Amino acid sequence: MIGYGRYHYRYKSGREGEFLATGFSPRKAAHSIYIMPGYADFGDILSRLGKHKLGKSCLYVNKLPDIDLDVLSDLILAGLEDLGRLWPVEPT
Repeated sequence: MIGYGRYHYRYKSGREGEFLATGFSPRKAAHSIYIMPGYADFGDILSRLGKHKLGKSCLYVNKLPDIDLDVLSDLILAGLEDLGRLWPVEPT
């Protein structure tokens, strides 16, 4: 997994930690692209992306030519902005 940026989170339960702000993992079955805290509010962008599948905070893409890379850039930026409203994002 290759990550970009990081954020420190603290839940109401007291659990806290640090995690990547966005990143990817090239896998045999599909590329996994991570957007925190998830894709729930990005349906308008996802509808323009191209062929993909979703997990909670993962976007699965079989081949990069299957998606519009400019739209992927928009999605990553939207995810970072959304994450930044919850917890400060730091560059790495």
